Parts: sequence; C-alpha cells; structure tokens
Amino acid sequence: MSASGDNQPAWIGLDIGGANIKAVHSDGPALSVPFEVWKRPDDLSRTIRNVAASLPASNAAAVTMTAELCDCYPTKRAGVHAILDAIVAAMPGHSVTVWGVDRRFHRVEQVREDPLVAAAANWLALAEVAARLLPLGSGILIDIGSTTTDLIPLRDGTVAARGRDDTGRLQAGELVYAGVRRTPIHALATELPFRGVPTGLAAELFASTLDVFLLLGDIPPNPKDLSTADGRPATLEAARDRLARMVGSDREGFAPEDARAFAEAACACLLERLARTADRACSATIGRPAAAVIAGSGDFLARRLAEAVIVPGGPIISLNEAWGPVASAAGCAHALVRLAVERFQHEGAFLPSSSPIAAAPENPQ
Repeated sequence: MSASGDNQPAWIGLDIGGANIKAVHSDGPALSVPFEVWKRPDDLSRTIRNVAASLPASNAAAVTMTAELCDCYPTKRAGVHAILDAIVAAMPGHSVTVWGVDRRFHRVEQVREDPLVAAAANWLALAEVAARLLPLGSGILIDIGSTTTDLIPLRDGTVAARGRDDTGRLQAGELVYAGVRRTPIHALATELPFRGVPTGLAAELFASTLDVFLLLGDIPPNPKDLSTADGRPATLEAARDRLARMVGSDREGFAPEDARAFAEAACACLLERLARTADRACSATIGRPAAAVIAGSGDFLARRLAEAVIVPGGPIISLNEAWGPVASAAGCAHALVRLAVERFQHEGAFLPSSSPIAAAPENPQ
C-alpha cells in the first residue's frame, strides 16, 4: 500500500473516534490508541501528535472522525471545528484532506464552511473498500468495534446504504450503538436469566460487554487494561465481580459457572439484537445478503452474526485475516489511506501544507 516512493506522499490515515484514535500508514503499520475525548478534549492535539510519531514519517494526512458527537462539544459543528483545529496543530508540515459523507475528499477550509459533511463519515470509507471484495450479488459489511456496530448493505460492488448521518443510519438499522467492550450490560436487556430465573438488571454502569467477552474467552485478559466499568483490571476475576453486581450479587453469590452462564445469555441477547437490526437494514435494500465482509476488534462476534444473517453457506471474508488484526481494528483508517493513495497518487495532486489537497472527483459506480 506504499505511496512514499517516486516523489509520492507518505500518507497517514486518521480515524478520530470518541473513545479511540486509529491510525494507519501508507507503508502498512497501524495502531489503535484508547483516548476518551470527552474527558480530555484539550489533550486531543497532543495525543494525535504522539500517535503520528509512533508511525513512520509522513507528509500527508487523510482524516475522518466520529468524535464530534462527544458531549464535550455543544454541537456536532463545534466538534468538527475543534477536531480540525487539533489535527492541524498536531500535523505541521502535512497536507490534510478530510473524507466526507459525499464520498469525496475535502480541503480543511471546505469542511470549516460545511462541517457536517465530515461528521461520522468513517464508515463510508471502509464500506467503499469492502464493497470491492463482493463485485457481484448482495452482501453485508459487518464492522463491530468497542462501542458501535456498522451493518452496511452492499450490492454488486457498491454501497447500498440508505443513511448518511448518525440519526439516519440509526433509523435505517445501519448503525447500532453496541460493541464488544464499552456497551453497558443494562443497555442489552432489562433482565437476563440468573440460575434459570429471569432477573432484572441493575440500571448502573457496573459491567460492560468487555466483561462478557473476557469470560467467554473471546478477548484475552489484560491486567494493565483499566478501561473497565469500575476501573479495575480486565481480568477474569474482576469481570466476574462486575457482572455479579448486575444482579445485585457479589463474588460470594456468583460462582464462576454463574458468570459463564450469565455471559452466554448476554452474548446471545446482543447477537439477537444485531441480527434483527441487520435484517431490517438489508430487507429494505438488498434482501437477505448472500455474503459478508467482517471487520473490527469484534471480528469474532461479526463472524457469528454473519453466519446467522447471510444465506447458508455464503462466503465470509474477514478483513482481520486479509489485513491483520491491528489494521482490521483500524479498518476505517486503513481504507481511508487506500482511497487517498488512489485518488491523489498522480503527480501534482500533492500540494504543500499551506494549500491542502483539493477535493477529488467521486469514483464512478
């Protein structure tokens, strides 16, 4: 994917999310860094600078974002402006181009005039690239991350989504605010079985889906990871403690086998919700999909969902396997770099940082 030779720019793709910053270099390296923007908005520029410094040198940046929805910003417009300010300050000497929901790249100045064109456009970059993997027939892109899930209908190599902004995508079933780490358990259901008895759940942030998938073995324990509901480590014992509180219990009344059964029930509830929403997203556009492309840090859950929603025996293409787990987890940034290299690789498209890269023409479909 390199674009650094033959006087071509070396690109960095940045996906600025509310809870994670994801970056991919055009020579291949990728990383995802947890950063809760709403808690430390003034540190955003410094964090972006550090992320960029962790990758090989670059002189051009392609940017997309979802952090504008964070409640530290009074409006999405204000959020886009603040994020642009942080990026420009963090990337001196870089030409910066911003991906939009119109499938075009825009100069920073253009986005300042029309901020909503850049709001929550990251999914469309990944969908554009994923659609190419299914050039014929119907398909679905399933991208499950820590916080959200994208369910994007595909048809004959093109994106068949109806929604463009967050609200429209939520209404179309193409965006679900549920993922494999940050989703509170009480957002999945009002009750779950405990020892065979339907039990109401505490409407408190006692536990999250990270605890579910720790106990099921889908996410490995990490004692250094403190991004949990209670700030304690992401270990099996701490996960059991957190889940116990969801049913008003503690480790003395919530055995390991109870925790496992509870986690299985919570996972089944999430899968059922995602399958139901995927059916709604696809029924209005492509019908039952014949194939799937799966991506994200929740690749393991995306595969189970794909098996449930596509035609039996249909192919499932894993970007985790094709790109590697780190690049797949940073899938939108990876796709963004690919699109930027394609659209600006001709000589003369790369301009100095004082004149950001001009908008490229839309790909014909």
